[in-house]
Amino acid sequence: MDMFVPFAAIAASALFILSLMWMSHPSTARRGVRAGEAGMAIAIIGALIHHDIVSYDLIVLAMVAGAAVGIPMALLMPMTAIPQRTAISHAFGALAVGLIGAAEYYKHAQPQFAGTFVMGALMFEMILGFLTCTASVVAFAKLQGLLPSKAVVFPGQRIVNGAVALTGIAIAVMLTMDPTQTWLFPIFVAIALLFGVLLVIPIGGADMPTVIALLNSYAGLAASAMGFALGNKLLIVAGALDGASGFILALIMCKAMNRSFANVMFGGFGAVAAGAVSGKDDRVVRSASAEEAALQMENASTVVIIPGYGMAVSQAQHKVSELYQALTKKGVDVKFAIHPVAGRMPGHMNVLLAEANVPYEQLVELDDVNPDMPQTDVALIIGANDTINPAARDDPSSGIAGMPIIEADRARSVFVIKRSMSAGFAGVDNPIYFNANTQMLFGDAKEMVGAIAKELSGGGSGMGH
Repeated sequence: MDMFVPFAAIAASALFILSLMWMSHPSTARRGVRAGEAGMAIAIIGALIHHDIVSYDLIVLAMVAGAAVGIPMALLMPMTAIPQRTAISHAFGALAVGLIGAAEYYKHAQPQFAGTFVMGALMFEMILGFLTCTASVVAFAKLQGLLPSKAVVFPGQRIVNGAVALTGIAIAVMLTMDPTQTWLFPIFVAIALLFGVLLVIPIGGADMPTVIALLNSYAGLAASAMGFALGNKLLIVAGALDGASGFILALIMCKAMNRSFANVMFGGFGAVAAGAVSGKDDRVVRSASAEEAALQMENASTVVIIPGYGMAVSQAQHKVSELYQALTKKGVDVKFAIHPVAGRMPGHMNVLLAEANVPYEQLVELDDVNPDMPQTDVALIIGANDTINPAARDDPSSGIAGMPIIEADRARSVFVIKRSMSAGFAGVDNPIYFNANTQMLFGDAKEMVGAIAKELSGGGSGMGH
């Protein structure tokens, strides 16, 4: 059976690599998920038959406890809560890495391990593990609304963060060179946990998708470092894949938002907030009905649908698919403009629309759709806010200034489905609601889109060409 362990590591690593490759495109994404599941199953079996295991009692107990938490999370958690679930999963994984590192430290807290590579790897993985744990918990709390989504900043924040980080690194070096100083270890753990909190509280809601990707990278790097410390090749490979993919995704998200890593992590993005209508009561808001919107879309040549978090909250994706089909049957050219950070995590809208069987080729990225917006007859915004806010383009003082947007305001006619005039996740006022070519469709996204689709299908007032 010992021969199976290295074989399992090789097979699982290959399946993880294939999984990432296949999940990069919707047509092969299901195959990628299955490959990842198979790889993880092989990895678990390989770990369970390792010769170092002398008793399975605690292992079985831990697996039952994990399944008792994980299965309900997978089955009961709605799609809108996937970002929160991802964040809390990062916290669990990072905590596991940190606790294993702590156990290994006390095992190696002997003079012969002073200054060794193993001790250095343990310190590195524990810093990343513990800070990722608390950072992920804060991200979860912000996404869940348990903490304010806006950036929390205070005078001298960067100096405090830097001092805490340097103190933690200094203690890590001291413990690496002399692991027998066990009295320093609880202080080291406390500083790593504290730094995770300090790292995320100054980050505003609009940057949260990037933070999730970055925390995913941290968790992967921590697991890889743990693999070096334990001599586990599979952990090294799997952690490196996770760390690299998360880091690349975070870079992509920063580019999509025109942000730098330093700005995202330490800039307090989102701290500048403006009330939705405060001090601007003289502006005119035009509202419309589902019937009016349907009539205008029916007579349009091109319609661009721009989904956002509001679509996810109301679970309107299936009604959106019905609307797409109704418009297509009437000869209207329909496209979906997808912003990279729409929703609460990368790919949020893509997943929802794929669930509703919207053809993937109809999904267009903002760089491709923006040149066509001035020639678009109707732009239908479904619960999007910050990603279509022209203030990011036109107002240098805005809290989201410089963030690339879908330029929906340049369409000939704009309909916005929204429950109210409240600001978006970044807390920034959106002038598109007051434009002369904009009409508001107030109400629940699922109900409003369903009403428009019903009108187009002849179930309303009997429209027709």
